[in-house]
Amino acid sequence: MRRVDWDDLRYVLAISRAHSLSEAAASLGVTRTTVGRRIRTFEERLGVRLFDRTPDGFTPTAAGQDITHVAERMEVDVLSLESRVFGNDAQLSGTLRVSTVDFLFAAYYDAFATFSELHPSVELTINANTEEVSLTRREADVALRISNSPPEHLIGRKLARLQFAVYGSKALVERIGADADYADYPWLSWDRARPGLDGWIRQRAPGARVALRTDGNSMVIKRAIIGGIGVHPFSVFEAAAEPNMARIGPIIPEFSRDLWLLTLADLRDNVRVRAFMDHMEVAIRAAHAKHTQEQSGH
Repeated sequence: MRRVDWDDLRYVLAISRAHSLSEAAASLGVTRTTVGRRIRTFEERLGVRLFDRTPDGFTPTAAGQDITHVAERMEVDVLSLESRVFGNDAQLSGTLRVSTVDFLFAAYYDAFATFSELHPSVELTINANTEEVSLTRREADVALRISNSPPEHLIGRKLARLQFAVYGSKALVERIGADADYADYPWLSWDRARPGLDGWIRQRAPGARVALRTDGNSMVIKRAIIGGIGVHPFSVFEAAAEPNMARIGPIIPEFSRDLWLLTLADLRDNVRVRAFMDHMEVAIRAAHAKHTQEQSGH
């Protein structure tokens, strides 16, 4: 009898999404060798080939696509069950996975730190990278995200409106002049694979030199600004804590974004999720209120 279990389907689904053994292994938390071995064993047991090895990676065959579709439906049911069980957990201890991005963690580090101090029995795991994780697939329990239109299937709280302006190092601004045109400054921009910012720079700073490009990593951009390499749009809230940064020009309305705490509806009553969201809401709102008072006092 040819048996199929959920664990087999997870491996097929991971490769279908990643198209590579290495990325599938990373998502599953196993080694590349393990993924390859599991798929070969599964194919042998079924007597069919599930993937074609092409220059573009692993492409599902007709059988592989069929199994992937079944696995996706099963994943929804399994994750929904997990969410309901986790949502009914009444213990203020255990794991809590939070998704954010590096500069938000840096900006609100104190809020994260005080939560851990107040709730030492909660094991907090932070996923802070540029790729958004899926709450639906239970890759995180809570997300701290910047968005003007968060996904409709998530529930949450809007904490603040983040504003952005162009910043450079104090030394660079003093050398070129705070009243100089944008075009007089060297700029930091994104990799050419992400062309959105280049158009804005061409419009607002025609003829300006791009001194450095990055993949959008906010920590690289921040260090490059402070180091005087060039200027770049940056969070007004975060820049207020950087004594070596100086603002040039006004707030840029089109860059403004809302800051949200988001979770799944099934998790809203989980005591760890609720405690974390309550704490972060109070702490972040207080930080922004203090920032607003300080700015109005200048």
